[in-house]
Amino acid sequence: MKRDNQIFELIEKEHQRQLKGIELIASENFVSDQVMEAMGSCQVVDEVEQLAIDRVCQLFGAEYANVQPHSGAQANAAVLLAVLQPGDTFMGLNLAHGGHLSHGSLVNTSGILYKPVGYNLSKGTGRVDYDEMETLAVKHQPKLIIGGGSAYSREWDYQRMRQIADEVGALLMIDMAHPAGLIAARLLDNPLKYAHIVTSTTHKTLRGPRGGIILMGKDFENPWGLTTAKGQVKMMSQVLNSAVFPGQQGGPLEHVIAAKAVAFGEALMPQFKTYQQQVQKNASVLAQALMDCGLYICSGGTDNHSMLVDLRPKYPNLTGKVAERALVAADITANKNMVPFDSRSAFQTSGIRLGTPAITTRGAKEDFMLEIAEMIVTVLNAPDDDAVIAKVRVHVNEKMKDYPMFAW
Repeated sequence: MKRDNQIFELIEKEHQRQLKGIELIASENFVSDQVMEAMGSCQVVDEVEQLAIDRVCQLFGAEYANVQPHSGAQANAAVLLAVLQPGDTFMGLNLAHGGHLSHGSLVNTSGILYKPVGYNLSKGTGRVDYDEMETLAVKHQPKLIIGGGSAYSREWDYQRMRQIADEVGALLMIDMAHPAGLIAARLLDNPLKYAHIVTSTTHKTLRGPRGGIILMGKDFENPWGLTTAKGQVKMMSQVLNSAVFPGQQGGPLEHVIAAKAVAFGEALMPQFKTYQQQVQKNASVLAQALMDCGLYICSGGTDNHSMLVDLRPKYPNLTGKVAERALVAADITANKNMVPFDSRSAFQTSGIRLGTPAITTRGAKEDFMLEIAEMIVTVLNAPDDDAVIAKVRVHVNEKMKDYPMFAW
């Protein structure tokens, strides 16, 4: 068969971009060759899917798992479909404070079909305001409370959230998409000990293919019953399975599930914890180095793999949009992001989000984080100076020759 040169030339172009640049988008990572190989083909589908389920249950101490969701957002949508009726009230972290679109954004199905109530971060600490969360829960009586976010760098108080949920008779769902790898490595608390339902992506820190999962813990497999129109009580696992298929999506992507199984197997290996420890160390060092350069990190640091940089104190006239464009031009990939109490719109933003999973996968250690911080500040000091940006880009490209794509 003739090779499709057009598509493979584009793939190689992307490969070269990844090889030469510093990847700092917090949701990105690189997979191993065997994950890529598994994703290329899959025929023995039932056995492969069961293996993926068994491995992810072992990894997180879960009793139930659904590995079919095509993304984290679809996993979240399936849970909402399973436990809410259109118009029902639920709570999630305010998108402008680090939440996720699927946790109640008015342009997402979660905000269109249901009634979202956003809780916020404390202006003083930059951390989740659990007292406000409790006040809002008592006032609005949500049927579901969602924890987790896309740009929150601190550990969550799952126990306090469960207490609040119990107080108002709500279910608790934790979306651990970002810190899942750190949780799997036992470096952060496991939400399955407290939440009724847990969702996640399988890429990001978990370092698998793009996709989603839904989990329930051993203590909460069936903490309540749902009565169908026929008066029958179904196990929650059946309700969730039905919400994924046929409720939320069509047939499963079995080749992706095979790649998920490989990634879960890798995450069960001892060296995966070593890798996650380095991710955490690199994030802490990078955050501190940026603060030492005068940048403000929201909440004053990070407990996980990511950090949210508020540009306003050091660069009051620099938007996240311009900062992202300048960094990308220097082959340092980051993304603009709103910061708590942002004075700019979501299209401009006052911040950028950074993360260390991908660069750590390539073998980077703390010393390189210091150098990355210097390069970031150099670019942000002159975001419109093509000569400065070009000089940084050459340096980035040279440095990345020393870091293979997958080196953990």
